[in-house]
Amino acid sequence: MEKIMYPLWKKSAQSDVDFRKQLLGPMTDRLAAAGVCKIRISVVDEDVEVAAPYRIEASKPAINGLLSLWVNSANYRQPLEHIVADFVERYEGYLVTESEPIPNITHQVPEGQRTPGMNQVVFLKKPPRLSYEQWLDIWHNSHAQIAIDIQSTFGYRQNVIVRQLTYTAPDYDAIVEENFPEAAMSDRAAFYDAQADQALYKEREQAMLESCERFVDFDKIDCIPTSEYEVNK
Repeated sequence: MEKIMYPLWKKSAQSDVDFRKQLLGPMTDRLAAAGVCKIRISVVDEDVEVAAPYRIEASKPAINGLLSLWVNSANYRQPLEHIVADFVERYEGYLVTESEPIPNITHQVPEGQRTPGMNQVVFLKKPPRLSYEQWLDIWHNSHAQIAIDIQSTFGYRQNVIVRQLTYTAPDYDAIVEENFPEAAMSDRAAFYDAQADQALYKEREQAMLESCERFVDFDKIDCIPTSEYEVNK
């Protein structure tokens, strides 16, 4: 089983609502009929609009969605990409290896329904100052546990990019997916699981910033709040 991730850009005249309906309806139906084993779709829509002030956009234009497909072999992806192309202005593709330090076991919903809260999608590039091995070590063996301990995350997936599958794909090294509860979209204390304790919130925010600075260049990061749908489990 292999996981492919496709950042998506909607057609220029398309609304967020129509884009979501097309992805969750006819596109998903065709992908499932084509033999895709599992589908997850994340979209930027009105349900995460309150979190817009916390977006970080190093890449322009920013994505409108993210499609994850689990297939038996990425070698035979071309028919799937032809389907995706019918519903978007642009897509890019990456083969990834997925690690799931926090499986979502607390906010399960029926297939096709929106996961509560938001899925914060982060695109990462390795800073030139670090070797690939150093970068992975800091992220996986140090930073990840810090983030888990001080944030209200209920789902966390680390997708290390194995290779680009489309010619024009930006040279990211990883895609992170983090599920946060509803309150975290508008309340940074809730984001850092500090409740109403402002001192604890500030302490945790600073700890997160200092940890990220070790392996992230903030002028090269994209951080996009999205709504997540497990369409075909």
